[in-house]
Amino acid sequence: MNSYTNTGTQAFTITHARKIASKVATDLKRLQRFYNSPSDSDIQAYETEIIELLKEGYLGTVKYGFKKDDKWIEPTLCYTAKDFSGMSPEDNDPGRITPEVNIEGANFYSYLTYNSNWDKLTSDEKDAFKKALPFQRTGASEPGINGCLITDKIYSSGGKGVERSLVKNY
Repeated sequence: MNSYTNTGTQAFTITHARKIASKVATDLKRLQRFYNSPSDSDIQAYETEIIELLKEGYLGTVKYGFKKDDKWIEPTLCYTAKDFSGMSPEDNDPGRITPEVNIEGANFYSYLTYNSNWDKLTSDEKDAFKKALPFQRTGASEPGINGCLITDKIYSSGGKGVERSLVKNY
């Protein structure tokens, strides 16, 4: 079992990572229900990816949503990894995805960043980790945001978690 120990006595395990990732996947299913994207197979792949990134402690941020004119638009979701060691953060239920936003001319897109733990890995370690994931991300510049990010939820377990933000149009 892969795990790492927080500064307290609690160990973060794959079970914790799966709990958090399942909430992200639920949000993605709601996007699918309202906007017909992403596909079931993509949601499964994104869930597997986030489980592995959380388990190993490499996730910075990941965004899933719609991009138009190289900018994120509503309804886009942003998840930022957080360390809640020594705190008692909320663990919210997934949901509250805005239905019926005009996404005409936009495409579903995902963008991921790694954290400083990733930067400590060798090139070979990074390559090996990426090869074990369900799909390979390629380099791209990060889209801007058409609107603003509003933080609304925390999904946490085992002292770690993600803070969810939504893109909201001005």
